[in-house]
Parts: sequence; C-alpha cells; structure tokens
Amino acid sequence: MAAHDPGAARGQQGQGDLRQSALLLLVPAAEPAVGEHRARLDASARDGVPAHLTVLYPFLPPWLIDDVVLASLTGLLAGFPAFQFTLDRVGWFGDEVVWLGPRDEAPFRALTELVFAAFPGCAPYGGQYADVVPHLTVGHLGGVPALRAAGEAAAHCLPIEASATEVTLMTGLPPGNPGIPPRRWRAVTAFRLGRPGHLPAPKV
Repeated sequence: MAAHDPGAARGQQGQGDLRQSALLLLVPAAEPAVGEHRARLDASARDGVPAHLTVLYPFLPPWLIDDVVLASLTGLLAGFPAFQFTLDRVGWFGDEVVWLGPRDEAPFRALTELVFAAFPGCAPYGGQYADVVPHLTVGHLGGVPALRAAGEAAAHCLPIEASATEVTLMTGLPPGNPGIPPRRWRAVTAFRLGRPGHLPAPKV
C-alpha cells in the first residue's frame, strides 16, 4: 500500500504526483438527508467522498504513508474513545458553504487536535483558518439559491443521530479545474476508535 522508506518513496513517486490524503469520520446516517444535495453541490461527493466530518485534511502525501505511519495512527486512535453525536443545526460559512453541525463540537475538536499533535506538519486545511469548525458539508456549488434550498431540505431531517467508531483514511487528487472530469478518491483503511487495530478499506 505504501513504501517502507519514505525518502525512497518521495524519490520514486513524489515528482509530479499531486495525490493527497485525508482522515475522515464518515457519517452514513446522514446520507438520506444530504446525499442527493451533495451529489449536485459538493465537489468532494463528485469525487467519491461520502458524507463526513473531517478529522485532518490534508494529511500526509500518500507515498509517505508507510507501515510506521499506519501503526502510529492505529495506536493513537485506539486510545480515543468512540462516541455518539447528534447533527442538529444548519450553518453557513459566509454565503458560500452550507453545512450541518454537531450539537457537541468538543470530541471532534479533540480528535483533530490529537492527530495534529502527532503529525504537526499536517495543519488542518493547511493552516488557512484560525478556527476549524467541525461540520458536514452539504454544498458549496450551484449558487446561493440552490445552497439555501439544500440547507432548508436537510434541516427537515434533523436531528441526525450517529456514531463515531472509526476514522477512515482516503486518498485522491485535489479538485480539478472546471471541465476536468472528477478525480475519484478511494478509502484505503479505517482505524478503530477505542480499541486497537485498523480495518480493511470500507465500501463507500
């Protein structure tokens, strides 16, 4: 899956390889509420990423994710308890992004802080934002009227009760320019919260 020698991997694959990785909490329970809207309004859905809250993006380049990194994530996340959460509100970033938010942000913030502390070179969203708000994106494309309609429709499905039991590692390419076909992301593996072991790639 990944090279054992990150330095060698960089030399063999780093040149011209634009792939990225992300650590995500997938939320299947939200798909009935947001799946149709995300398919139209969220570029990550077009690229094969299910409904999710982000733990850490961007994570390491895929060619640097070796057995040592996987073992570190396995142990790190096994020490973080699984938890239940409720998505109960619709929020906005300006008038550009509509999203669903958890009633209690604390475990999501703690999880991101935990992984970032272990991988300090992977600042959340590249360090673009002073405060990283836990959220599940409903849409960011299509204009304000379409986003507002999607947010209102999703609001009728709230609250959504869900469980955070594992963190999924996905890899893919950053969004392309308009007119470029979607670049599909794929699930690589998942790490259990609250108990040791990482899992085969989930079907998404």
